[in-house]
Amino acid sequence: MIGSNRLEEVKEKARWLSAQEMSLVALFAALSGIGAFVRVPIPYVPLTLQTLMVMFSGLILGGRLAAVSQLVYVLVGLMGIPIFAHGGGPGYVLQPTFGYLLGFIFGAYVIGRFTERRDQLKRSFLLLVLLAGTMAIYLPGVTVLYFNLNLIQEKAVSLSTAVKIGFLVPLPGGLIKMAVVLYLGPVLHQRFRLSKLNLPG
Repeated sequence: MIGSNRLEEVKEKARWLSAQEMSLVALFAALSGIGAFVRVPIPYVPLTLQTLMVMFSGLILGGRLAAVSQLVYVLVGLMGIPIFAHGGGPGYVLQPTFGYLLGFIFGAYVIGRFTERRDQLKRSFLLLVLLAGTMAIYLPGVTVLYFNLNLIQEKAVSLSTAVKIGFLVPLPGGLIKMAVVLYLGPVLHQRFRLSKLNLPG
């Protein structure tokens, strides 16, 4: 049976971790919003820093919390706060790029899920994870883009054209962001894990 003092310590630690998790979730949700304002306005799918924040959220928070951070970001934007690349509000679900916002949730989870239990990350492994996470972002992104252009905007766009404008055109910028994560990610991931292991209590 746990003594009363030990029980209080466990409860206090749980509360502290909960507060820490909420703070980190809020931080990366905010960073994703900030990343939306740093953009290169190319047609349909602007090049922003959002995917960079998604990748770092997965590396630092792990799968579950990273996905929650992006979910919070999407929900706050849909509530009307203009933190998406083209504004905000519930009507944003009709935007051609809404699928990428959904992809942020999946991509963050994929990256976090495959890296969260590793003390050290080899860059070759991290590259594969980032590629998988990137595909998890672009798959719903291109899919929604295709159906939006054809059904809502009533433009006769082929699937190959949707892949071109929704994946191939922004891909070079995505590769640059992946290179940044490959360079900084292993160090940040290890330092964050060490900070959690050295927590008091």
